Amino acid sequence: MRFVDEYRDADTARALAARITALCEPGRAYKFMEVCGGHTHTIYKHGLEDYLPQAVTLVHGPGCPVCVIPMGRVDDAIHIASQPDVIMTSFGDMMRVPGGTGSFLDAKARGADIRMVYSPLDALKIAKQNPSKRVVFMAIGFETTAPSTAMTVLRAKADGVDNFSVFCNHVTIIPAIKAILDSPDLRLDGFIGPGHVSTVIGCRPYRFIARDYRKPIVVAGFEPLDILQSVHQLLTQLAQDRCEVENQYARVVPWDGNPKALAAISEVMELRPHFEWRGLGFISQSALRMSAAYARHDAERIFRIPGGRVADPTSCQCGEVLKGVLKPWECKVFGTACTPETPIGTCMVSSEGACAAYYNFGRFSRERVKEATRQ
Repeated sequence: MRFVDEYRDADTARALAARITALCEPGRAYKFMEVCGGHTHTIYKHGLEDYLPQAVTLVHGPGCPVCVIPMGRVDDAIHIASQPDVIMTSFGDMMRVPGGTGSFLDAKARGADIRMVYSPLDALKIAKQNPSKRVVFMAIGFETTAPSTAMTVLRAKADGVDNFSVFCNHVTIIPAIKAILDSPDLRLDGFIGPGHVSTVIGCRPYRFIARDYRKPIVVAGFEPLDILQSVHQLLTQLAQDRCEVENQYARVVPWDGNPKALAAISEVMELRPHFEWRGLGFISQSALRMSAAYARHDAERIFRIPGGRVADPTSCQCGEVLKGVLKPWECKVFGTACTPETPIGTCMVSSEGACAAYYNFGRFSRERVKEATRQ
C-alpha cells in the first residue's frame, strides 16, 4: 500500500471482518486489550467495533503517557515552576492535567512562568535565550519520547547550557503490561501491542507475554485496517493454539528496535527502583530518571521536591479505565461532571486518553449498546 486511504478501504475492512467472524469459536467470548491510546482513538473514530462480532471485545490499556501520571507528580512540577527565576516548559496535553493543587494552567494564572513547547529542543532554546533563568522541561511519555529528551540533554551538555534541566517522568511499557497480566481484576485473551513504543524497543521485549503468560500479542499500526488485521492475527493464533509475538506494523517497527535511540536513553537515563502509576499503584523499575552523570540537568537533584502522594478524586474512575476493568462511559461522572472542558481525571484530558476518545467518537456506540441491552 502506498496511500493512507488504502488503509481505510471499507470493502477490505468488511472482508477482514468476515474472516474474523469465521475464526470465532461458537459460544466463546474474546477480550483483547489495545495497549496504546492511539489505537483506542482509531477504534472509535472509525467505528471499528461495528466491524467486529459481538464475541470480540476490545478494552483500553495503560498506554496513554499523560493518563498514568499521578497527581502528586503534577504537584511536584507545579512546586518547581513556583520557584524564583524558573521557567517550566511542557507539552500541550500536560497543561490541563489536574493535580491536587490544580493544573499547569491554574499555576500559570497564579503567576508561574509555564510555557507550552512542541519538543524538548524548544525548551533548550528558551534556556539559551534566558541565561539568568532556570529552564525545566517536564518530560513525559513512554520509550517513544524518551530518546528526544535524552538527545536534548546530550545537546545541552555539549553546548554548555547549564541552566537547562529535566523533570523526568518517562515510563516504560513492559512493567505496566506485566502488572496488568498479574492483576486479578481482568482476564485477557491477547494484546494489540503498541506501535509507537515498538519503533524504539522493537518486538523482542514482549516475548515474556507469550512465553510466561501464554497470551498472543500483535504489534499493530494505527490505521483501521491495521487494527482489524491485528485482531485477525490474534484470533488465528488462538484458533491454532499458538501464543507468539507477531509484528503487523513491520513497515515501521524493526524487530530489534532502534539501537541509536536505545543507546541515547541508556547514556542519559537509568531505571528507577519504583514509580507510582495512576490506577496501577507503585510498579518496580517502571520509569526512568536522569543518571548521576547528568545530575546538573536533573531537576529532581537541583530542586527540593516535596514528593507527596495525592489520592485521585473519589468520583474519578480513571484507574479502572486504565486497567481495562471499566469502559469510560461506565464511570459515574463521564460526560457529566467530567468532560474535556472540565476534566476530573487525566483520561479525559489527553489526546490519547480513553475517556476523550469515547467522549468525542463513542457516543453512537454507547447508544447501540444501550439499545441492545433494552432488547
